[in-house]
Amino acid sequence: MELIGKTAIMYALAEGPLEEQIKNNAVKNGFKMIKGRVGSMSTEKIFAAVETAAQREGLIGKDYYRDTHALYHAILEAFSGICRGQLGLGDMLRTVGLMFTVVKGPRTSEQREDGQWLAVVLYGTIGAPIKGYEHETIGLGLNHL
Repeated sequence: MELIGKTAIMYALAEGPLEEQIKNNAVKNGFKMIKGRVGSMSTEKIFAAVETAAQREGLIGKDYYRDTHALYHAILEAFSGICRGQLGLGDMLRTVGLMFTVVKGPRTSEQREDGQWLAVVLYGTIGAPIKGYEHETIGLGLNHL
C-alpha cells in the first residue's frame, strides 16, 4: 500500500536512480508529483515557490480557490514542522535552503474513494544566515482537496 505522505517524504529525500524509481512507482499508483528547490529568509518566498510550481505543473488549478487553499494549509503544516512551531525566518535571523515536493492523489493507493489529497514536504537546512550554522530539518503537511 502506498501512502501519500510517505511517498512525498521518500521522493524529497531520494536522489539519482532511486528518485526516478519512486516517481515511476507513485505514478503507477495514481499519484502526481513535483520536486523543486527554494532558499530564502522570507516566509512568503517559500510559500510562493511551492504554490507557483504546483500551479505550473498542473497539480492544482490556479482558478480554483479550494485547490490553492488546500495547498496553503499543507505548506503551512510542513513549514511549521521545519520551524519547530516558531513560524518565522528573516525576522528571527534564520534562513532555509529547502527541497520541496508536492504529491497529489489518494490518501492511500487502496482508498481511492476517500478523494484527492495533497502532501507537501519541505526538507533541507535551517539556521542563522552564516554558512556552517545551519542544521537539517524536515516538515510534512497533508490536506484534502
